[in-house]
Amino acid sequence: MVAVSEIRAESGFEDLVQKKPWHQVTLELTRKYPLGVFGAVVVVVMILLAVFANVLSPYDPEENAFEFMLTPPGADFWLGTDQFGRDILTRIIYGARTALFVGFSCAMIGACIGLVLGVASAYFGGRFDLIFQRVMDVFMAFPLIIMAMAVVSIFGTGTQNVIIAITIPFIPRCARVVRSNALAIREIPYVDAARALGYSHTRIILRHMVPNVMAPFLIMLTAFVGQAILLEASLSYLGLGVQEPTPAWGLMLQGGAEEYAESAPWVAVWPGIAISLAVFGFNLFGDALRDALDPKLRQI
Repeated sequence: MVAVSEIRAESGFEDLVQKKPWHQVTLELTRKYPLGVFGAVVVVVMILLAVFANVLSPYDPEENAFEFMLTPPGADFWLGTDQFGRDILTRIIYGARTALFVGFSCAMIGACIGLVLGVASAYFGGRFDLIFQRVMDVFMAFPLIIMAMAVVSIFGTGTQNVIIAITIPFIPRCARVVRSNALAIREIPYVDAARALGYSHTRIILRHMVPNVMAPFLIMLTAFVGQAILLEASLSYLGLGVQEPTPAWGLMLQGGAEEYAESAPWVAVWPGIAISLAVFGFNLFGDALRDALDPKLRQI
């Protein structure tokens, strides 16, 4: 059986980390995948900000202080304040918690459902695969943002509904990628041997096929997190996502991107930088993960 450990060994990843001290592994990873390490650092910093937001943030993210409205960046407010007198640095730190919660929730749910459906479609084939792929084509005919806007307009706004709206478009995209890899795995003799031994379809799919498509699944998972963060910010900016007073980067852009572009540009600049760094970091990390797991893209 071609196991996940064998896939990692083929890519050189196992040789890189096996029997070596952690600092040496870190140096070699930095040398081979410098952009990927930078992306990983951005992701780790973002996670730390989200986890320790209560400790790191200097102010209450939801408390209005109208006497400090639109205060420029300075000693008291490092990144300035918004039109309600709220500290922008505090809201960016707490906004990382919202972005990661939505991002990881949408990515995990959408990618896992797409993983199972894609492998099942490749395994059963025939009419089931034909009907399933046509249904996926219908969902993929709509751009991500259009599909998300349509779903959230049906279910309404709020964090939970935003997660549903973003998760649904992710399912067919993961299912199609996983299915293309599972089609090749279905033809490997050990799948026929499992059928001959009388194993159930569920056991063959979950135990023998799913572990061998984990490489593309992990790559899609990291890519989905960045896309989900961007989609959540877009929906919040349009007024269809997270609602006030919850700290969210898209809401911060909505409140200052146009009205205060000239008089108080810091209101929109810092949330925009936060969104860009988060998406950029997850994309770089996903690209490096793809290079590490795919032997065809391995750096020599």
